[in-house]
Amino acid sequence: MTGQIIGNGEKLTVLVCDDDKDISNAIKIFLQGEGYNVITAGNGREALERLDEEKIHLVLLDVMMPVMDGVEALSKIRETSNVPVIMLTAKSEDTDKILGLNIGADDYVTKPFNPVELMARVRSQLRRYTLLGGNTKAAENEEELVHGGIRLNDKSKEVTLDGAPVRLTRTEYDILRFLMRNPGKVFTPIEIYKTVWNDDCMGTESIVAVHVRHLREKIEINPSEPRYIKMIWGRGYYLDEQKKGTKQ
Repeated sequence: MTGQIIGNGEKLTVLVCDDDKDISNAIKIFLQGEGYNVITAGNGREALERLDEEKIHLVLLDVMMPVMDGVEALSKIRETSNVPVIMLTAKSEDTDKILGLNIGADDYVTKPFNPVELMARVRSQLRRYTLLGGNTKAAENEEELVHGGIRLNDKSKEVTLDGAPVRLTRTEYDILRFLMRNPGKVFTPIEIYKTVWNDDCMGTESIVAVHVRHLREKIEINPSEPRYIKMIWGRGYYLDEQKKGTKQ
């Protein structure tokens, strides 16, 4: 088994939040079988309490729950934390999936889920945690990218726009860093997903589109007329290389 320990020997911990105890216990068994430490919660309020009490590396968060649902819980989580969050939804409509992504979810899995797919999504998000937020050598390599008014420090994981700090989710940060390292090159949503999520899962276009839209809202003066992240219909997204090295 791989991916359960970060550089300092600490075991990765996953918080499973679902009011259905059968589902919660099944997920716990799958995760423990992969070597992860697992903490459970029965509603959003309990999930927030666990996050305050424990060091959590990833959250599996059900959408429909009593007391506090997953949408409200995620909104509160994102006020203080960029911990990776995978939403669990019993509905298959795109609107429900997009809702979670709109408020900061990193990915989603639809019930009934395939255990193999769920574990793949978990591993993908935790790999990104160890590269971005964990105590790994990769996180210690100082690197600063500058593109127009955007400055990204890959050691401190800080992004500024025209000198002002910009707060990005982990996924938004990953997408921006990827595009900044390849200015002017067009990437399809599938290529972005495979690189950023390090996964080949389906449903990539809507996931990438939502995260790019939110990234634009944070770094563009007018997101509908972006000066940095642009799109060629039918091909993909790119960072306008003409803006490189010039402050807008």
